[in-house]
Amino acid sequence: MPQDSYAPPDPQTLADSATLGETAAEDLVHGICFKTGPPRTLGAELEWLVLDAERPGETLPPDRLTAAHDAARALSLNSRLTVEPGGQLELSSAPAPSLSGCVDGLQADLTAVRAALRSRGLVLHGTGRDPRRPLRRLLHSPRYDAMESFFDRTGPAGRAMMCASASVQVCVDAGYEEPGPLGYGRRWRLAHLLGAVFVAAFANSPAHEGPYAGWRCSRQGIWNDIDARRSLAPPADTEPRAGWTRHALDTEVMCVRSEGEGPWPVPRGMTFRDWLRAAEAAGAGAGAGAGGSSPGPDGLRPPTAEDLEYHLTTLFPPVRPRGHLEFRMIDAQPGDDGWLVPVAVVHALFDDPEAAESAYRAAKALADTHGPGPSPRNPLWRSAARHGLADPELRTAAAACFRAAAEALPRLGASRHVQDVVGAFTERFPLRGRCPADDGYPQLTGTGARS
Repeated sequence: MPQDSYAPPDPQTLADSATLGETAAEDLVHGICFKTGPPRTLGAELEWLVLDAERPGETLPPDRLTAAHDAARALSLNSRLTVEPGGQLELSSAPAPSLSGCVDGLQADLTAVRAALRSRGLVLHGTGRDPRRPLRRLLHSPRYDAMESFFDRTGPAGRAMMCASASVQVCVDAGYEEPGPLGYGRRWRLAHLLGAVFVAAFANSPAHEGPYAGWRCSRQGIWNDIDARRSLAPPADTEPRAGWTRHALDTEVMCVRSEGEGPWPVPRGMTFRDWLRAAEAAGAGAGAGAGGSSPGPDGLRPPTAEDLEYHLTTLFPPVRPRGHLEFRMIDAQPGDDGWLVPVAVVHALFDDPEAAESAYRAAKALADTHGPGPSPRNPLWRSAARHGLADPELRTAAAACFRAAAEALPRLGASRHVQDVVGAFTERFPLRGRCPADDGYPQLTGTGARS
């Protein structure tokens, strides 16, 4: 369950990489998207806004935000610490063999990071979307420059996603190859059914104006709008490996990596499959055959396996198969311990067989009443993002799922502290038909006072 590295490619690596053909590309995606076996490990990635402790509604000057990141990077941590384009700070745990191992490691690292920031008058803040304006991108690199250029073609949602969103991402193993409650096919379907429940229960990005006014989870609205296909799940009725392989290759290429620090080409309307086929045709026409080195469309070099692996990191569906399953639909949570809840609940509902069966029944009944369509662009997911648990059917499903998770946590060896935090959240929100967005955070509304 690794955290990606987005460093520019080594020139020699590009020069030595073999050209990839379409069949080889399909085989590669098919082989790496689901690594099956007994569910054993758990991971989490926590994104936070960094705010002034005394004036949280003000925008931090870039030099102060950069100094805070440098102070955090200087710490000796078990987790990987990275910075998002808008200055959000992210901690990514190492894969852990238990819930306690995952939680304890992140908790220790968060304590150290918070202390380092507190000495500079700063705090970490958990919310799914930063409402302050204007949006500013702190990081500049070929990847982020290309990403911004690509997303600007379809509107402002891409910049908002890059610079003003934060999440709790939970990673669980894909599951067994064989059918059953812990089989990868069942877990893949369950992930998309439960995704809407997670959107609603953990909604923490209320919007009071703009295109998502009135939404409990405006962050989900942003992800819906970044790209017609890039944030979409494959059709639910397809075999998982085949469906994801087709989806990945038929999604547009965001950018093509190149040597050095210069701009990366941003093709228009070219899917990865288009790139493969055009390069093969150009190679055959030049007498090189499949795998030749003749230029592809628009003079682009032929694609390689490294290009395909990089392309997969630019796909942002609500559940991303990366060998394991990566849940990307959960807003960052409020409070010091709020992040514990989605990590513990996802783990319980996917890695405890009894809880997984209860969750599947609750979510399947919910999906049957809201109609079909790929996540997140179907009626169920839209209702979750707009209404949270004010939707009575989502409330019923969430209550059943959280009760099942609470019963499973002792069986999974969760600490008393984790059980208490999950229990308090359950009583405060799902059982009352509420979500964190219903509490609101007015201190972050409005326009930042500093430039």
